[in-house]
Amino acid sequence: MTRADFEGWLERYQAAWKTDDPGQIAALFSEDATYSTLPFREPKRGRDAIVAWWISQGDSQNQWRFDRERLVVDGKTAVVQGLTTYASVDNQPEAVFSNIWLIRLDPDGCANSFAEWWIQRPDRPSAP
Repeated sequence: MTRADFEGWLERYQAAWKTDDPGQIAALFSEDATYSTLPFREPKRGRDAIVAWWISQGDSQNQWRFDRERLVVDGKTAVVQGLTTYASVDNQPEAVFSNIWLIRLDPDGCANSFAEWWIQRPDRPSAP
């Protein structure tokens, strides 16, 4: 796979993230794909399970921004380093997450394996 293949996949991923559209989500993953959200957590298995879980998260209802800081491509595997920022809601501070994504695409350009590991930035201490 080329860097352009992964760039295109990432653009489609973000479009699906914004809409939670089942067709857009399904088009990202192979039928037998796995989607892991944290180390040691059982992954979602299969396109239908991934789509159902994704929609249940409802992220399209939130205001967020994803800034990709780095993309490394090696054959059919890519690693993405990013920063996801969710807007403040109900007087709560914005939520910022550092992300690492490990993506493996099949020959058709669908992810057959997607793993994301994230950690939330602690709230910033108040100024003295």
